Amino acid sequence: MSRATRTTADVSTTTAGASDTRTDTGAGTRARSDSPAPSRLTRLLRQDENDPWAVRLLPRIVFGLAAAYTLFAIASQSGAAFVMVGVVLLLAGVIWLLRRRTQLLLALASTILTAAFTGYFSAAGETARMTTSAAVTGTAAFGYWALTGMALLGAWMVKEHPGRRGVTVVLADVILVIGSVVGMFVPEAGVPIGFVGVLGVLAVRGASAKAMTARVRRLGQALRRSRPRDARKTADS
Repeated sequence: MSRATRTTADVSTTTAGASDTRTDTGAGTRARSDSPAPSRLTRLLRQDENDPWAVRLLPRIVFGLAAAYTLFAIASQSGAAFVMVGVVLLLAGVIWLLRRRTQLLLALASTILTAAFTGYFSAAGETARMTTSAAVTGTAAFGYWALTGMALLGAWMVKEHPGRRGVTVVLADVILVIGSVVGMFVPEAGVPIGFVGVLGVLAVRGASAKAMTARVRRLGQALRRSRPRDARKTADS
């Protein structure tokens, strides 16, 4: 009886100790959870390896301050440098806003590059022919720029475009650049080639081309169906 009594007492003592340990652990966990979370500044200054937010943010702040100081130093040199920095920041903002609309971003980038190339080629052609008529150069350049705007608007004016609109603008711009190169040697043919090329690309890539393709397919299917009937009539006769 005494042994059984001692065993029962030991078991009860062990159970009580385990329950006290659980109570202490639960109280510690509650105390930790109830403690206020550190502020963002504290997390940033501590640079804890287990805190990826703080570890990633500090290099971004350092590089951002360095880039801002570099742009400020460049812009403060002259008025042209200030304008250049402003244009770069504007383009960066536009790219950031259009980062999810890849087709529109591709079309705008292609339009800007095409305007620059066509203007350069038209001016180079006038210089190569040893003519300093600024009116002729301006007329050719403005003609190419009007066609680039026409390609951009034509791709987005169609409600149901069968293909990618940005690709359509790129194809039209490539033809415009080719037309400006031809215009360096034959000034009268540059703008008409670009005009016809832009219209052709918009027609082929637009909804009208899709409708024409559907009609041609229907006509082909009708011709295929009529051929077996004619063969059967010939065999019966």
